[in-house]
Amino acid sequence: MERFEIADALKRLPEQYFVKLTDKVNCARASGHDLINLGQGNPDQPTPPHIVRELQQAAEKAGFHKYPPFQGYRFVKEAVSRFYRREYGVEVDPDKEVAVLFGGKAGLVEISKCYLNPGDVALVPDPGYPDYWSGILMAGARMHMMPLKGENDFLPDYGQIDVSVWKKAKLMFLNYPNNPTGALAPASFFEETVRMAERYHVLIVHDFAYSSIGFDGEKPHSFLQTPGAKRVGVEIYTMSKTYNMAGWRIGFAIGHEDVIQAINLLQDHFYCSLFGAIQKAAAAALLGPQECVQDLVNMYERRRNVFISRLREIGWNVKAPRGSFFCWLKVPNGYSSESFSDLLLERAHVVVAPGIGFGKEGNRYVRAALLTSEERLQEAAKRIGGLGIF
Repeated sequence: MERFEIADALKRLPEQYFVKLTDKVNCARASGHDLINLGQGNPDQPTPPHIVRELQQAAEKAGFHKYPPFQGYRFVKEAVSRFYRREYGVEVDPDKEVAVLFGGKAGLVEISKCYLNPGDVALVPDPGYPDYWSGILMAGARMHMMPLKGENDFLPDYGQIDVSVWKKAKLMFLNYPNNPTGALAPASFFEETVRMAERYHVLIVHDFAYSSIGFDGEKPHSFLQTPGAKRVGVEIYTMSKTYNMAGWRIGFAIGHEDVIQAINLLQDHFYCSLFGAIQKAAAAALLGPQECVQDLVNMYERRRNVFISRLREIGWNVKAPRGSFFCWLKVPNGYSSESFSDLLLERAHVVVAPGIGFGKEGNRYVRAALLTSEERLQEAAKRIGGLGIF
């Protein structure tokens, strides 16, 4: 069989760390162990019934069986506009400031291909979502990592970034509520971000995947609520987490109209937009009853409270996340993130994600997802306590 050499852009891609984790999990499962999998970020609840019904009804409409408009139906972009006005008090032009995405992940990778050339610099949180790296490296650009440390509430310290780096940077990725740390960002942080972006002409990309999931009465801030935000950046909003639509693959880029135009231009050469019935269901989710969203957040908060309290009872001194559905747990002395996650898998049959998979700053942490029942979370804590480490 002939062998064909892949393009340099693919050779630059980072290792998919979580593929290795999946292989370990599959081996343990094949051995017959009862695994409690807290290592993934895949929501465990179904899409709310009224959204599913909208899809079913729309799928029967022959008009949606044809190619959709290249840049999506106006009705779904109008729904995004109305949603942002209702939830955040932000005015969004549906015709110029919204792009329809094949899930938030696609937009986060595409934007680097839109704005970065070989040798350009992007500012990236460490730890952070690994797919930020993918688009940057495919574009042949370079990453400057911004450490997220507990003593700074897992916010980047802009004062620690050298002026020479700021002058070279073209793009910055941010993500609050944060994956993997569960941190929230205050309005003052986003105000500082806009000031720095304007001073150094840096495009801000705010990944708002966990937009609705804030605990203890805190509603997460949208970057676009910040005065001047649309002059310097965009927000990537996904339906995956708020409405349990992860498998539906629909999201949006919202903000700076030139950036939206660039994303649309790139996507015009890849796709012919999304199945219209999915767009119709997304509009129904954004504009329909929102009790399901609050119920979901309440469920995650109950799970968080149960899990964190049980971990503390076994002697593991951990901090509770303020948002997202992840717990960022510091590993005991003497362990790395990978060695500790391997120990939990092999001896407690509990799966967590090693923090090193999110960047070198994550090497003293593991990430556990609140994506199983309270009973299973309590059982996971009990098994970990049974190891006698704490």
